[in-house]
Amino acid sequence: MTSAIEARLSALNITLPDAPAPAANYVPFVRSGTQIFVSGQVSAGPDGFIKGKLGADMSVEEGAAAARRCGLALIAQARAAVGDLDRVKRVVKLVGFVNSTADFTDQPKVVNGCSDLMVEVFGEAGRHARSAVSAASLPFGVAVEIEAIFEVE
Repeated sequence: MTSAIEARLSALNITLPDAPAPAANYVPFVRSGTQIFVSGQVSAGPDGFIKGKLGADMSVEEGAAAARRCGLALIAQARAAVGDLDRVKRVVKLVGFVNSTADFTDQPKVVNGCSDLMVEVFGEAGRHARSAVSAASLPFGVAVEIEAIFEVE
């Protein structure tokens, strides 16, 4: 039987990537009680890392697309943590880091790429608290890194 969230992903024509393996000495997620803390997921697509610096060589739209890719990886990690995405009761919080120049101020518009995805996939349960901050650089030169907290059954 297909879960409601898996059916929604299919209806939205969204295919989740495999949950990415950690790149260093940490775990991809930790469950504590009813919460899943997902480690930062970097912007990557089928062809590798999505690299760039907002305010220099990437547009806000390109940054939002990179943030959406982070969101797909976050959902994939949540699925790896609980097996069935219907067990996700709420997206509690996102923390987004945007590789940007010192004068770039549209970090919230970039991280909206991930926030919008969470609402598309989880509906009202996808609405969350959030931080969107600038970073002088990010691992591997990626454009965006986002971490998440999910409440689960």
